[in-house]
Amino acid sequence: MADLILAIDNGTQSLRALLFDARGQLVGKSQLAFDPPYHSPEPGAAEQAVSRYWDALVQCCQSLWQQGHDPARVAGLSLTCQRTSVVALDADHQPLGPAILWLDQRRATELPTLPQPWRTLLALPKVGPLLTKVRQRAPANRLAQLHPQRWQQCRKLVSLSAYLTHRLTGQLADSTAAQVGYLPFDYRKHRWHSPRNWRWRALGVRPEQMAQLRAPGETLGQLTDTAANALGLAPDLPLFAAGGDKTCEVLGSGGHQSGIASLSFGTTATVNLPSRRYREVVPLMPAYPACEPGLYLNEKMLFRGFWMVSWFKEQFGHLEKLLARESGEPVEALFDPLVSAVPPGAMGLMLQPYWGADLSSPEAKGCVIGFGDVHTRAHLYRAILEGLAFGLKEGLDQIERATGARSTRLRISGGGAQSDAAMQLTADLFGLPAERVHTIETSGLGAAICAAVGLGWHPDFAAAQGAMVHTGQRFEPNPEHHHLYQQLYQQVYLKLYPQLAPLYQAIRTITGYPKG
Repeated sequence: MADLILAIDNGTQSLRALLFDARGQLVGKSQLAFDPPYHSPEPGAAEQAVSRYWDALVQCCQSLWQQGHDPARVAGLSLTCQRTSVVALDADHQPLGPAILWLDQRRATELPTLPQPWRTLLALPKVGPLLTKVRQRAPANRLAQLHPQRWQQCRKLVSLSAYLTHRLTGQLADSTAAQVGYLPFDYRKHRWHSPRNWRWRALGVRPEQMAQLRAPGETLGQLTDTAANALGLAPDLPLFAAGGDKTCEVLGSGGHQSGIASLSFGTTATVNLPSRRYREVVPLMPAYPACEPGLYLNEKMLFRGFWMVSWFKEQFGHLEKLLARESGEPVEALFDPLVSAVPPGAMGLMLQPYWGADLSSPEAKGCVIGFGDVHTRAHLYRAILEGLAFGLKEGLDQIERATGARSTRLRISGGGAQSDAAMQLTADLFGLPAERVHTIETSGLGAAICAAVGLGWHPDFAAAQGAMVHTGQRFEPNPEHHHLYQQLYQQVYLKLYPQLAPLYQAIRTITGYPKG
């Protein structure tokens, strides 16, 4: 009996093949880490051979069957991938080079001329600089300058998920909920812009270079004989459109429900609130399509987010890494005693988590203030977690002001959510209950929900989310700690960036760092 969904979660650090049932229970899992997760052939570059992703997908699927799971139970597949990573393809849909990942920091300095009257946009004081930065980050403009021969041969410029969809089904198609990058996508209408829209020229691409789009839950195609044989599955199994990893994570954490704010403690930390109306929380920064037709996600991102925890682990966590190898526990959980050993507020140590500037604060750098001789690595670690929570709270406050929505509880996912101390700290700082769901594989679960709707196992996304997402451990806020955090947030944290922005700009001007 075909009663399982195979969800493929292709992240930055690893690929996972996951088996879910109709109740959202994780039945099987196989994971392969990418070592290294990317290559840097030049400063700022982040690339990965696309064959690594396909080989990992095949290996993980075969590993599931070797574990004893029956491939005949798979009724359908879904796929979620890292966002804004792109692949250039030739006329035969073969890769012209490695995938350019979302972490790539290179920028185009030679940009195509905009036609009038759109050229006047560049002269507007707020719109012009932002538009220029978007154009500099657009993958087509970067490819045209950095790899002109590759770009001349490029016939398709697609997301990693579209490329893998083609390998699986022979169809070059993608989900509308996977479009978050610097491409001419109409975020209001969830489709490519009209061919006459000025964005095509600004971002350096042509309509015929794009993949076909399908709404979440729709069929992208069926497994080809070649793909089915490689994966050990029956041919003609349907592949259903899902969304990008963060988008699926929101769905898989129950974040489409009213009153729930979804926080992701991943490499990039995010906070998301859904809306039935299109709103731009930050002017000119779009609301993204959710893994549900007609729904928008208002998102605030901390670019390096819980990468900072990985940085701390590499610099100061050698003992915990050794213990993790022996015990099999996540390193983040072994850091909990460090957090518990330090009072809220880290004895005056505060961190601003801008370790990767975004478009709205391009000059930003991170900072730590309040150092004293009492501070240890435990204080620094707690300050990192508190700084990330402060940054996400600021984002949630912005979203709520713009949309009028109000959050009554938090749903937290991602690797950092495995830490009880981080969960409790977040509940205390936000003053809201913080919940996990029943599985840490929320991105994969979100993709599985899309397939479950496509298969007709549930009548709609609301019913599927209600049936497949189950609340896990809940952390109630400590009122005394919340009061302290509110004072630090209002009187210190919110004032850090306005005070330091001119100094960040001076650092960039004098030293040239960070680049871009």
